[in-house]
Amino acid sequence: MGARYIKVSVIYLLIGTVAGLVMGSAQAFEYTSAHAHVNLLGWASLAIIGVIYKAYPEAANTSLAQTQFWLHNFGLPVLVVSMILFANDKESLGIPFAAVGGLLVIASVVLFIVNVFKRL
Repeated sequence: MGARYIKVSVIYLLIGTVAGLVMGSAQAFEYTSAHAHVNLLGWASLAIIGVIYKAYPEAANTSLAQTQFWLHNFGLPVLVVSMILFANDKESLGIPFAAVGGLLVIASVVLFIVNVFKRL
């Protein structure tokens, strides 16, 4: 499971890097929050979680880790879409995306905490 987290984290690294380049080149800094969330919740957080799961395979090889993975990787793109909608003055569309995406990511983090405290 740790390797899966690390592999998906480098995909987020690529997305975040390309988004940052495009955003900077176009002077479209209204997308900064989306760019930051891809890099922090996608690249950095998932890479660190992956390393923790590689170091502690007894935590990685659980249904909690697997459920956490899918919640995070469904929730984060939905959350990022909400930020893009907000940046384009589409608040009425962004709010439900933010609520769903944010809650899924938070649930993922809670599962990670539970897993760490149960197995480390």
